Amino acid sequence: MAITLITGGARSGKSLYAEKLALGGASGSPVYIATAQPPEAWGDSEMSARIASHQARRDTRWRNYEEPLDLTGILQKTDGEGARLVDCLTLWLANLMEAERDWRQEGRNLADCLKNQTSAVVLVTNEVGLGIVPDNALARRFCDSAGALNQMIASAADEVYLMVSGLPLKVK
Repeated sequence: MAITLITGGARSGKSLYAEKLALGGASGSPVYIATAQPPEAWGDSEMSARIASHQARRDTRWRNYEEPLDLTGILQKTDGEGARLVDCLTLWLANLMEAERDWRQEGRNLADCLKNQTSAVVLVTNEVGLGIVPDNALARRFCDSAGALNQMIASAADEVYLMVSGLPLKVK
């Protein structure tokens, strides 16, 4: 059993690599846990297209769950069913912040939950702090929060990969 965190920039190959790891994981069918809100909630054709692209890439071996907020609950529910892929922590954080939930406590709960899983978990997140400091308070707060959440989960993970141009670099 392994907890693996995959981070990197947008379109760096994180999700594709995570899918490969989950498919090669423990016995059972792989489980895909999407944290994005359903496409109709976005009202954004570009985001809807991204979601559709991810869905089209997965075949019938995958069992899919959509869980924008209760990530700990869905991990506990699906433990033992096969390797789980969580895509992604960054959207989960945005959902928590929008719902005005305590993301720090939720992050600690997730880190604790991960330590008790019996099946592999692969988590995808975005490395949002590699660019310039955002020019507004909300974006800075999100960037800072994402960095703190990523550190929490990286600490709980057995392995951490940074994706660069489709190539995984093992950092832990």
